[in-house]
Amino acid sequence: MIELKCLWAALVAYVFAGSISIVAVTLKKRPERTVLGLMVLGLLLHTISIAMRWERLGHGPFITLFEILSSNVWSMMVAFALAYWRIPPIRPSAAVVMPVLFMVMGWLIMTNPGEGHLPPTYHTIWLYIHIGFGKVFFGGVLVALGISGVILARRTAFGASRFERLPEDKRLAELSFRCMAIGFVFETLMLIAGAIWAQDAWGRYWAWDPLETWAFLTWLVLAFSLHARFTLKLSPRAGSILVVAVFIVAFLTFFGVPFISTSAHKGAV
Repeated sequence: MIELKCLWAALVAYVFAGSISIVAVTLKKRPERTVLGLMVLGLLLHTISIAMRWERLGHGPFITLFEILSSNVWSMMVAFALAYWRIPPIRPSAAVVMPVLFMVMGWLIMTNPGEGHLPPTYHTIWLYIHIGFGKVFFGGVLVALGISGVILARRTAFGASRFERLPEDKRLAELSFRCMAIGFVFETLMLIAGAIWAQDAWGRYWAWDPLETWAFLTWLVLAFSLHARFTLKLSPRAGSILVVAVFIVAFLTFFGVPFISTSAHKGAV
């Protein structure tokens, strides 16, 4: 189908963008316009693919594993492409972020693009609000991960010379935690919207099912990292380690728990 061809073409554009970014950091080159152009091209093709599937099936990309992975790759690319465009000093962080996206894209390629069943509980605007807030949250944490990865890479012989033209670690750490703060706001809104949706769908606001528990755990870890940043006066390196820890917990919440849990959050119910 045309929608799948557009998706595969988008993934190829993302791979070229990421590969060029990694090679550019290694060789100390700056093909930033080319990378941004490929990201935008990939996003346009990916948007067309998602829109065509949405129109054909009559529901958004949040039912099957294939749809969930595709929409998350799209939202992560949107978040990072915006940061790449608007904050030029952090562009070399693409060498950190894109391998994460490669991993999710590889998973996407191996999944079945078949159709799924839309549960009655998904017929609510609160689902869209809940998912939208979650994608903004994860996008903010992804950008923070890229910046923090640069700070940590500078501690190595390889990274010290290849990231030398970026701002000092203190400035990068500040940018990273601003992204984390944005993520915290939107995760809080995500939890609130999710509770309202759960009340409409299952007659309860909160039930401590596995995904709810992990989402709350992610919120606590993120809140702790922000609190530690401003009260303990963490060094850029220590703060970056916390960012990596938050991302790992968030990644497991987004891409681990929903696919092994038997709770109502899992696919068609």
